[in-house]
Amino acid sequence: MTSAKSARRPHHWRRDLIELAALFTAVAVADAIANLIGHQPDGPYLLIASAVALTATAAFHTWWAHRHSHAPPPDPEGPGVSHDPAIQPVAASDAPSPDAAAAETVLWRMRTTVRDAPGSLAALCIVLARHRIDILTLQTHPLAEGTVDEFLLRAPAALPAAQLTRAISEAGGSSTWIERADAHDLVDAPTRVLGLATRTALDAAELPLALRQLLGRCTIHSLPAVSITGRATGESAPVEGVLEETVMRLRDPSGGVITVERPYLPFTPTEFARARALVELDARLGPRVPRSEHVLTLPEGNAITVRRADRSDLEAARAMHDRCSEQTLRLRYHGPVRDADRYLDHLLSPRFGRTLAVQTASGRTVALGHLLWDGDETEVALLVEDDWQRRGIGSELLGRLVALAVEAGCESIYAVTQASNTGMVAAMRALSLPLDYQIEEGTLVITARLGATPVRPLPPYEQAER
Repeated sequence: MTSAKSARRPHHWRRDLIELAALFTAVAVADAIANLIGHQPDGPYLLIASAVALTATAAFHTWWAHRHSHAPPPDPEGPGVSHDPAIQPVAASDAPSPDAAAAETVLWRMRTTVRDAPGSLAALCIVLARHRIDILTLQTHPLAEGTVDEFLLRAPAALPAAQLTRAISEAGGSSTWIERADAHDLVDAPTRVLGLATRTALDAAELPLALRQLLGRCTIHSLPAVSITGRATGESAPVEGVLEETVMRLRDPSGGVITVERPYLPFTPTEFARARALVELDARLGPRVPRSEHVLTLPEGNAITVRRADRSDLEAARAMHDRCSEQTLRLRYHGPVRDADRYLDHLLSPRFGRTLAVQTASGRTVALGHLLWDGDETEVALLVEDDWQRRGIGSELLGRLVALAVEAGCESIYAVTQASNTGMVAAMRALSLPLDYQIEEGTLVITARLGATPVRPLPPYEQAER
């Protein structure tokens, strides 16, 4: 340790040279004085007095040198700490304490509007630095007047959101919006958009979910151009779409219109352009559903195949309807049995959700399970052919649909059935999730909260798709 420290201290050769010259000068002066006064009567006494004075002077010089050394101060931190004069150490009062360094932090997403003028962004950054907030990512959304700056921030957990909002307002920000973020938001915007585009390209049912993840908390409705009864709904949108502050309308590639609403925060032109690009990608790729499948064996020994279904399975689904009893169809569709076939075209469209089909070894479709996007909510529905009921197929389908809902980020699912449908009630209870029941005039709505208890992961054939 000593050698390491001494190696870093510069050798003051100029000072040594000056001291050596002074020494020789002093010797010469002393010799001259000795020759001058040494032969006088008081010469010896004067020499002794001079020696005492020189000794005192040398002692004083040694003491002064130790008190005011020109060497660098001892290094309190050990090797590796710079002594460059340009690098000033942090004062003890300014240095963060160990407790402050280990203080808990949280992630925030913040959006604010500033004037499009030099220094506007710098003023915001100064305010954030004053509150010890790290800027992790920054996006700018140019507007006709001003600019919307969107930040991902890491802030001290003790800092209230209201205080941060007031500080931003004082720095020139307006229409400030802030909400908690999570680790998923750490992905930069281009990477996130490319990932959403990839998911949309692989599966048409991903478009509503991709839009929701792209735009944050919003409500998405897919409104068909033709109703289930075959009547025109009048829902349409121009090819380029429509942006009206907190509402955007995009032309649905399968017909109709996709409406996206976010009342708490207006959409920017940049967000509108990204959403429209995703919809255009979906339109160019056309209908597509992953064709992977999973074979499993029922407790009784029969093998069945579970796979994704779409509108190409319409005829097989109608044939299954023909084999179902009126009671089974009534419990499923809650209305006249003659209208059951009309729902299939809607249910099998990937635009409105995901459908799983169960086939026997001979290729006959004997069950359908639907996971339907319903604005901010998600509905599950099951239909099992009479001859295949009470064999565990319904529970198997429901478990897989719940896994898909969890993977899609849904907070809850609900099932609408009749109070007399004991099979559906039993399947929901078998999920081991917290359930809420609402019953009105014989119609039972069962809601399961997905975030309360972990559910089983995606089945292997779904994991392969991801």
